[in-house]
Amino acid sequence: MSKRRRSRSNGRQGGGFGQGQPGGQQHGGGQQGGQGGQGGQGGYGGRRGRGRFRRGSSGGGGGGGGNVAGSIAGAGAVGMDGEGMRPPEMESEIGENGEPIPLEAGNGVLEMHPNGYGFLRSVETNYTRERTDPFVPGTMIERYRLREGVSIKAMVQPGRRQQGPRVKEIVEVEGMAPDDYPKVKTFDQLTPINPEHWLRLETGQQPLTTRIMDLLTPLGKGQRALIVAPPRTGKTVLLQQVSQAVSTNHPELSLIMLLVDERPEEVTDMRRTVKGDVIASSLDCDVESHVRLSQLVIERCKRMAEAGKDVFLLMDSITRMARAFNKWVGNTGRTMSGGVDIKALDIPKKLFATARVFEEGGSLTIVATALIDTGSRMDELIFQEFKGTGNMELVLDRKLSDRRVWPAMDISQSGTRREEKLLDPDTLHAVTMLRRTLSSMHHVDAMEQLTKQLAKFKSNREFISLIASSRE
Repeated sequence: MSKRRRSRSNGRQGGGFGQGQPGGQQHGGGQQGGQGGQGGQGGYGGRRGRGRFRRGSSGGGGGGGGNVAGSIAGAGAVGMDGEGMRPPEMESEIGENGEPIPLEAGNGVLEMHPNGYGFLRSVETNYTRERTDPFVPGTMIERYRLREGVSIKAMVQPGRRQQGPRVKEIVEVEGMAPDDYPKVKTFDQLTPINPEHWLRLETGQQPLTTRIMDLLTPLGKGQRALIVAPPRTGKTVLLQQVSQAVSTNHPELSLIMLLVDERPEEVTDMRRTVKGDVIASSLDCDVESHVRLSQLVIERCKRMAEAGKDVFLLMDSITRMARAFNKWVGNTGRTMSGGVDIKALDIPKKLFATARVFEEGGSLTIVATALIDTGSRMDELIFQEFKGTGNMELVLDRKLSDRRVWPAMDISQSGTRREEKLLDPDTLHAVTMLRRTLSSMHHVDAMEQLTKQLAKFKSNREFISLIASSRE
């Protein structure tokens, strides 16, 4: 071999970045003499001294090689938002001092990566991506057929060297044994039906908002509700009162609130008020954060509904979420009025449409807000696209809020589809008579009269009994 070829051969020895075992270097230079440790299996191994590349060699030069995953791991290649990608193979649990590394209990919500592996995110940290989030190998995801958004309890190996913690054993998936999870039907395999279980929001004589909602816009398990709100009409307070009523009257429901592009002070207020998980991507977060959190929260709700649980999701607001998706998709070539891309609303509409109740058990109820009268043509278009997609609509009116009438609800434009499946016969008759009486009045006067009359009774049952007695 010529001197030039010999020197070039020496310069390429141990070209990988894998982590070598004792006896080999851990960086790209490899080991000159070719006596390095085992660099991994498969792929193009490092060179053993001078010679040819050996495919599938188990003794790569100096930690140089093995498979591609080993090279990526040692180099600390960037994974999801700067996280180090770790190889899917199980590592040795023996520490540097020869003693076994103790495992720790961990849990979190699975966020999948397009390459097949994932990470466990914590709701306590707002599902933020952290380098300390446990890594879930793709082999485990395939073995147990895990889906994005599942809640996992696992035994985790603590992070060491350049690697973060990694899941070594899965203990529970959505409260069941991991071997049983593949038997759970997917969201699309379940049978959606009309809401039939009434979620009562009345908690006492006050607040009147939830009492009026029980009469005019009743909510059921699996409802897809849209609150149409101009600015300064009491939307935030209404959401807080609904969340308090759900946590008080229906503690069996899993309450989640998703805030997208919201003011930071509103986020703090919601976290102090709502007795549930508040996931927020505030004004100071970028579009990627808005889109990622929206999709991850919906996937989490779907996994809970698949497992037979009842979930109640408050979303504020679907308009801001649609704006974020409009920026995220970029320009596909066709734009509607207001600067909305023709494909921008596909995913938000799909997320909102996930609200349903299943015949086999489990439900997902979504109450989302839509902004109108903001002076933005984009917001008006977004509202028109979502109008009619829900099966309950509550319209707030600025004239009522200016007169300090709460709730500022436009009775004539608010209502629930198939409410006869939710309400008992006496309540349904009372609501019918009430609407007939109020329909002849201006909507501002109608709400003022209703709030005055309803405040005289301690409960809706007394009010309904009065209407029933008048029929007799």
